[in-house]
Amino acid sequence: MTETSLPIPLFTRLRALTGRRPELFTLGLILLTVLGVAIANPNFLAMNNVFDILRASVVRGIFAMGVLVVLAAGGIDVSFTAIAAFVMYALTMLVHNVFPAMPLWVILPLAGLGGAAFGVVNGLLIHSLRAPSLIVTIGTQYIIRSALLTFVGTALFMNLPASMEAFGKASLWTWTGESGVISSLPATVLVLVGAAFATWFLLERTLMGRAIFASGGNPDIAARLGFNLLHIRLFVFGWAGLLAGIAGIVHVASNRLANPFDLAGMELEIIAAVVLGGARITGGSGTVTGTLLGVLLITLVSNVLVFVGIPSTLQLAIIGIFILLAGTIFALRSRS
Repeated sequence: MTETSLPIPLFTRLRALTGRRPELFTLGLILLTVLGVAIANPNFLAMNNVFDILRASVVRGIFAMGVLVVLAAGGIDVSFTAIAAFVMYALTMLVHNVFPAMPLWVILPLAGLGGAAFGVVNGLLIHSLRAPSLIVTIGTQYIIRSALLTFVGTALFMNLPASMEAFGKASLWTWTGESGVISSLPATVLVLVGAAFATWFLLERTLMGRAIFASGGNPDIAARLGFNLLHIRLFVFGWAGLLAGIAGIVHVASNRLANPFDLAGMELEIIAAVVLGGARITGGSGTVTGTLLGVLLITLVSNVLVFVGIPSTLQLAIIGIFILLAGTIFALRSRS
């Protein structure tokens, strides 16, 4: 074997490995990003920055779990931020004005139910109209936001219920650095852990999970195999709506502010995170681990590249480059 032939089997092995585990490509991008930022600014590895990254990943991660399920079923949802905004603002006002002592363990399920109701409507419209899910959810996104701003309110709402405010301030771990700076790991991380575990269990351990991947791979074959496409669409969009409602409450609790204009414009970056995690935009694939890594990568690019002096206008370009790289790698995987 000559020296020039050595890289060929190595490349083949690497391509085969990323073909079986596409999330490894995303992990590699994360390690390269962290290494580059840490070399340029060693303060990046401080514990307070790690906690900030985790804090910024929570709402994105909860959204991404819902988007993953929709993408796996062959659909696209861009209405989840509008659902979250409506639920978080309306429910915060309702609880504060009518049930100020309502505990968080009641508020979160109510938010989930409200979001799921919007999601089920999305699924019903998509199935009934036989229209592309992207078109339908663009329409419902505008309708939901218009209803919120027209009939619910446009003012900032800072008087949060006591249970929500306490949840936003709660921490799992507090760290005091050498300089005396106190950092805390927010308790909201637990909601992301719960959403990720529930989504993993749904996709990997239930019959509905098999139906979701089957319908995403080929809906006609899935229907002939006996899977009910209506039930699948109602479920996946309902699941995305449920998680969106919960994410909205987590967002309000973390920021201690209910702003009806919040969360707009996050849709594409969340979808990008799921795709970077290895999910095909055409459906039939995706993992919770890969999605979490995609969320972490997007958060790193969006929140920490300022440490090396990269302006926010170029951060979007970097995300675009990552998506193109991932698309190329995953296309090579599919061909092979």
